[in-house]
Amino acid sequence: MVETRLLDDYFRFDDTEPEEMRRYLVVVIYDVIDNKRRNRLAKYLKRFGFRVQKSAFECVLDSKNYKKLTGGIAKYITADDLLRVYKLAGNADVQVWGSVEKTEVDEVIIV
Repeated sequence: MVETRLLDDYFRFDDTEPEEMRRYLVVVIYDVIDNKRRNRLAKYLKRFGFRVQKSAFECVLDSKNYKKLTGGIAKYITADDLLRVYKLAGNADVQVWGSVEKTEVDEVIIV
């Protein structure tokens, strides 16, 4: 039997914070055909968050780092690939089954 973990109150969003101070839960999923570009993309995404599946990353980012993340993606993607970025605002409820840990807010982002 698979262990089930429910993570309540996964990410709290405060409407009273100024935009530059807000943090968002960002989910990036991708399907990149070329191994070399896929590996380079994964290395790039690790600067902002952590891998939760082979082709999925979770990040907690402020607006400035969100723009950096999305601004650099075009270098790794071609018309044959697919990449989606979900910027989640508000209270996100994430339910996890398996061994992936909860996304933590990290004050240091290496770019």
